[in-house]
Amino acid sequence: MLMSSADRPAKLAYGPSSYRMLSPGNYVNCAVTGEPIALEELRYWSAERQEAYASAEIATRRMLSDT
Repeated sequence: MLMSSADRPAKLAYGPSSYRMLSPGNYVNCAVTGEPIALEELRYWSAERQEAYASAEIATRRMLSDT
């Protein structure tokens, strides 16, 4: 039986300019808000923290929270 990755979170390894799929899925959760982000819409992440963000604003707030 074939397994579908629909409606399952993916596990990703985030690099500086791309990510690598470790476990199949169709979304990841925002590290700050917890909202699901479809992989087709994923644009913002931190390779250092290995976190995904739903928007540029959320990513910026997260980066500034440590300063």
